[in-house]
Amino acid sequence: MTEKSFFAGFGGQGIISLGQIWVYCAMQEGKNVTFFPFYGAEKRGGIARASVIVSDEEIASPLVTTPDSVLVMNPESLPLCEGIVKTGGLMLINASLVKEVPLRRDLRVVRIDAQSMAEQIGNPRFANMVALGAMAKLTGALGLTEIEGILKKFFPADKQSFVPKNVEAIRAGYGAV
Repeated sequence: MTEKSFFAGFGGQGIISLGQIWVYCAMQEGKNVTFFPFYGAEKRGGIARASVIVSDEEIASPLVTTPDSVLVMNPESLPLCEGIVKTGGLMLINASLVKEVPLRRDLRVVRIDAQSMAEQIGNPRFANMVALGAMAKLTGALGLTEIEGILKKFFPADKQSFVPKNVEAIRAGYGAV
């Protein structure tokens, strides 16, 4: 299994954190990974993208030019993601913010109200973790069977209080698709 994914949104949505947690989970599950973040100089509001590869085999090239799956977290990312995802690929759309639909009809499009679900959990900033759960289920790239323990290892001691809500958000996204 090799899954090449591309996550896109704006700064402040946790795209880079999503990519970091995605590959950390995969590493803890014994998989090979690559992670390339790309973001503007702004802290919030600029572009934020991450390309990741998760594989059971060695990864020959870290480049993700034609992803198997894309995550679209904001409207501005839709044209880019639509243009690069492979034929028949998965496009997960944050329907809370992205009202447009892709023009391509050769994609597997799944819409999830990640922002709304995160708000119900207690904070809209958990939308990235809702998306992580949904992407994990839809792609099969991550098992997430030990997600709480993995997040406890990932987050430093002063951030451990965030683990339960992150787990809740991931499980909500996983269950929503």
